[in-house]
Amino acid sequence: MRRIFLLLGALTLLIMGSDADARIKVTGRGTTLNFDAASIPPQFQATFELMTRKCSKCHTMERTVVAIQTGRAPITGQVFDRQAVKAYGIKMLRKPNSDMNKQEIRDVVILLNYLLAETKK
Repeated sequence: MRRIFLLLGALTLLIMGSDADARIKVTGRGTTLNFDAASIPPQFQATFELMTRKCSKCHTMERTVVAIQTGRAPITGQVFDRQAVKAYGIKMLRKPNSDMNKQEIRDVVILLNYLLAETKK
């Protein structure tokens, strides 16, 4: 019986350890949830900073992290995939208070697509 518990404990640690190896890590909880800047590749650092600054004007980064992690938009429950990212980019471009231009939106869409791809690995 003791061996079974030890085996189950070892399996649990193995499974939990694989989640810890995710390439894009997150920090914080609840409304402070965000992607860990240190796990964002250098070529995306400027865009990540831009996204964090501009997107959090209207909502917390928690919404973005949850959508990337689950593949579902947290408010609507709709699928959050490459097509949805593009649609959200267009939606944000049309919002007068987004204060983002086409190039910034394009860069953020590329970053979000990268994050989606990394989450699936």
